[in-house]
Amino acid sequence: MSFNTAITGLKAASAMLDVTGNNIANVSTTGFKSSRTQFADIYATAVVGAGSSNTPGSGVTVSGISQDFSAGTIEFTNNNLDLAINGSGFFQLDDGQGSVTYTRSGAFELNKDGFIVSKNGKYLQGYGLDEQGNRLPIGNLAVTQKESPPKATERIDLSFNIDARADSSLLLPDYNKDEPGSFTYTTTVRTYDSLGNEHTIKYNFAEQRPVREFFTFNVADAGGTASVVVSGETLTITETSPGVWAFSAAELEALEQKDPRFDPASFTYNGTQLYFELKASATDAGDVVVTDGTDRLDRTNSANKYRDANEVRTYDISSGTGTVVIGGITINLDGATATANAESIAAREAQILDRNPSIESIQVNSSGQLVVRFKADEGDIPDSPDAFPITATGGITAVLDSTVQGDNSYRGYYRMYAYLNGEELLDLGKVKDWGNGGGPAALGGTGDTEPGPILLQFNPTNGLLRSINGTQFPAGGQVPAITISGADPANPLTQISLRLDNTTQFASASIVKNNQQDGYTKGDLIGVTFAPTGEMIASFSNGQNQALGVVAFATFENQDGLQPSGDTEWIATLESGNAILNPPGTGLNGTLRSAALEQSNVDLSTELVNLIQAQRNFQASSKTLETANNITQTILNI
Repeated sequence: MSFNTAITGLKAASAMLDVTGNNIANVSTTGFKSSRTQFADIYATAVVGAGSSNTPGSGVTVSGISQDFSAGTIEFTNNNLDLAINGSGFFQLDDGQGSVTYTRSGAFELNKDGFIVSKNGKYLQGYGLDEQGNRLPIGNLAVTQKESPPKATERIDLSFNIDARADSSLLLPDYNKDEPGSFTYTTTVRTYDSLGNEHTIKYNFAEQRPVREFFTFNVADAGGTASVVVSGETLTITETSPGVWAFSAAELEALEQKDPRFDPASFTYNGTQLYFELKASATDAGDVVVTDGTDRLDRTNSANKYRDANEVRTYDISSGTGTVVIGGITINLDGATATANAESIAAREAQILDRNPSIESIQVNSSGQLVVRFKADEGDIPDSPDAFPITATGGITAVLDSTVQGDNSYRGYYRMYAYLNGEELLDLGKVKDWGNGGGPAALGGTGDTEPGPILLQFNPTNGLLRSINGTQFPAGGQVPAITISGADPANPLTQISLRLDNTTQFASASIVKNNQQDGYTKGDLIGVTFAPTGEMIASFSNGQNQALGVVAFATFENQDGLQPSGDTEWIATLESGNAILNPPGTGLNGTLRSAALEQSNVDLSTELVNLIQAQRNFQASSKTLETANNITQTILNI
């Protein structure tokens, strides 16, 4: 009996040495989990008879060898395909022959076919992704996308600030895309066509100048009546008295509703020539088509086509002695001529301007009349004494002779041009003008667009963008997109949506605040990385990233029931239960660390202590065997 007991102790100590030695041998094995030896005593008892109190026992047996699945230290590497699990879970591997194993060792690599495999060639399992990013059934993870195809630019996000301090009156009168003096601000955006070729779109912004564009056309008198078609709207002109011609108010109103660029009050006719003006906000914003009902008429003032938008009032100042109060300044006059009195008033210009900041100048014209010119930003000055008081007493009279209406509607307006590669004028959604087969669809026109400028409008009081191409929106509201056509030479059907959110006109330097576009050229695969949530992301030389799959983590109801199979791998058993597969970071699953490896969880100092214990146990059992042998020899010698 003693011999058997001692032998079981020797076997148990030897098993402990084996387990401890295996732990020590794998102290540097990636993903290795240490084991410990579990012992149980042996008792042989009779079914009937002796009780446990007088049973010496039959020794010890190894009841099991259990593994410690606690996490090892995570060490970082320079290889993105080195993966570590930060928390619970296992990588699932498939050898391609139907054998499935599980591991914590994440030293993976790409094979020649692009599959993610372990060092022994087994395939890492995970979820594939469709084009919409939806997860597909679990299978072999692979880097199937070796290149990123080009994508044409379809959206541009551009925001900027245009310096409100810029003086539009200093711009050259004739716009030229290559002449910086004819526009206020310019910026360029890089784009790509459908073949991946790089292009640029240059945007020029020309602030509307404080001028009104006027037009003159020769229109024949047909016996006291004349008829002309302006922007597709017929205007009837009638001679109401000799040399006096009148327009139909209803027809002018219809024209303004159809084409708001026109100022109905500016239309005049002298029997041979038609004259009208555009509002200052619409200067140079499009073409004006005038016909006699059949043929298009030629403009007769192509060289001289602008007038200042300032309001100008001309006064007749009489001769004689008296007092004039102008702009709050009292002036005593005693001129022998009207011109002398007018010049005396003009001599006090500095005082008058100092008290009246809305006035730009006070001068005397060649006819001896007093000309008061207001600043353009003042617009149309109301006809009332409070707006600009001028009174005369004594033997002096001051009579308003004529008024040139002011117009400050240009404030905050910019013409926006776009050029492909700095040369080709692009279509930004400018509707073809009436008479050119266009007109807004909402007003019964064709709605067709053409290359040309569109108008942007900023609120002159707060500098916020409030209108694009005639579409107004409230502050903080949705900014309508500008559709750019013709910017993809490889595919004429491509349209670019340009967003100008957060664009402003503040009194600070003109700068670009945001400039982004979604196109790119063709790219080659340069690397693969993994997100903490398991997404396998391919990076390409064109700066694009694409999710190709999601690593699957396996968990078990009883991971202690897993059976080791070598190569730091385990297989599922009936005791462990089937694997439960989910992406990292879901449920009880840990997260994924890329460019990192989980080291062995062997505690070397503990294992060295275990060696001493196993050696002690072995020596003690050997002593038991030696003692039992000596006793037996003694008995045999009796």
